[in-house]
Amino acid sequence: MSKFLITGGAGYIGSTTASRLLRTGHEVVVVDDLSRGHAHNVEPARLRRMNLSETDALRRLMERERFDAVVHFAAYIAVGESTQAPELYFSNNVGGSLSLLTAMTHAGVSRLVFSSTAAVYGNPDRIPITEDQPFQPVSPYGESKVMVEKVLGWMDQFRGLRSVALRYFNACGADPESHRGEEHEPETHLIPLLFRAIRTGTPVTIFGEDYETKDGTCIRDYIHVSDLADAHICALNHLMAGGHSDSFNVGTGSGLTVMEVLRAVEDVTGRKVPYVVGARRDGDPPSLVANSDKLRKFLGWEPKCSDIRAIVADAWAFEGRVH
Repeated sequence: MSKFLITGGAGYIGSTTASRLLRTGHEVVVVDDLSRGHAHNVEPARLRRMNLSETDALRRLMERERFDAVVHFAAYIAVGESTQAPELYFSNNVGGSLSLLTAMTHAGVSRLVFSSTAAVYGNPDRIPITEDQPFQPVSPYGESKVMVEKVLGWMDQFRGLRSVALRYFNACGADPESHRGEEHEPETHLIPLLFRAIRTGTPVTIFGEDYETKDGTCIRDYIHVSDLADAHICALNHLMAGGHSDSFNVGTGSGLTVMEVLRAVEDVTGRKVPYVVGARRDGDPPSLVANSDKLRKFLGWEPKCSDIRAIVADAWAFEGRVH
């Protein structure tokens, strides 16, 4: 049994990962300031309420509890918000990560799994995206993740801190075993917004229908949160076995248009989704689809529940519990 510290573990993906680690016999402690996470996602005895800027408090926690590795989810994630307040994103996402890495170094914790993003690729040169494509983010959010990945490279070289960066594509769905799902405020993810439109009758906005895709709407790679959590466990197993630092895409390798997801929601729920079409959003690429061959080959990961109907069904069940 290993002991892991999970930052941002009261959030959507962090709490799902924590739950799956606990079910496989590991010990978990969560650090979260609850500014974006939810206390009900964490057993009170496991929660240490603090902000990542509290370097000394983090160091003392690590020295006292002696963790084998850290899984770092604590970040702001809304692309649009990052363009309105870039300084907030660099302060929290980059500054918080630097504080965490400082505390880890002083406490002698030398393994980290980092929650990164496909936004590091910006408008990619080719689809599906492989990990060797260049960083070219188009938002402060994406840039903040690039900066942390670069810092991790230097920390490996000069501090011996080994890390795995997992570049997520579109996380979605809900974990049926832990009953954790999306509860963002404000909500920016497609499937919960489609559910909200069904629930309230207020049309959801589809941003652009003139892309060069089969129906004119953007294509994205949708990955079930349970499969995403399992990728973190694979990454931890890699580091615990002495594996080297690396970065991996986490996606299914196949894309769906926005309208295909909307139709899947209608099919699963039996309800019509009211929607209107708006203008394209700045910085939205026509297609973002992962090549996840590297993750499958080297870490033995396979997506098991990322069929769009399974994703929607699990998310809809969660929606029924919270509304």
